[in-house]
Amino acid sequence: MRYYPLYLNIADKRCVVVGGGEVAARKVERLVSCGARVTVIVRELGPALDVLKKNGRLEHVESDYRKEHLRGAFLVIGATDSPEVNERVYRDSKEEGILVNVVDDPGLCDFILPSLMERGDLSIAVSTGGKSPALARKIRQELESIYGPEYEVLLGIMGALREKVLSRQGPSEANRRVFESVLDSDVLDKIRKKDWQAAKESIRKLTGEEFDDFNVGE
Repeated sequence: MRYYPLYLNIADKRCVVVGGGEVAARKVERLVSCGARVTVIVRELGPALDVLKKNGRLEHVESDYRKEHLRGAFLVIGATDSPEVNERVYRDSKEEGILVNVVDDPGLCDFILPSLMERGDLSIAVSTGGKSPALARKIRQELESIYGPEYEVLLGIMGALREKVLSRQGPSEANRRVFESVLDSDVLDKIRKKDWQAAKESIRKLTGEEFDDFNVGE
């Protein structure tokens, strides 16, 4: 099976996680970080989820799982240690037309969750189609050694530069050359060395744009 790669906007959408252990906690933390309204269905929360509950980051329904808990959900994750419960979560979600993922069981998933390497708004997703999460983690760790924190700074610069350049309302081909000139230059190396003034000067020469008001570091 080939999965269709997709990034979803789940901000302020109701996402239900069934389960309360460490695996469920990892799924909840990711959902919360993306702005979802998370409901956890389990009689007793594990320590990590209990902290999130005390901080008001999730709704806790202290109950065994029932189908009505899915009402209004945008997506559902089954993360219990009971295959029977997980299968019910999958079946009920399918009946309700809700996207569902059952942890460690690709056959009971509408979607799978990739291993993510993140640098601010930069994210690189690694998926093995559910065949080997361990290999996906290994590749993610290798990517983390290649793409350091300087890429987060570069992305911030490129985002701000894009707004400035597009406001000129020039032809798209000319805009593309401006962006590529920065990426093909030594700006990234100067950021890596935290030589902020030199990076700003290079960008000014390449693009004609000033970045004195852009915070690229200390």
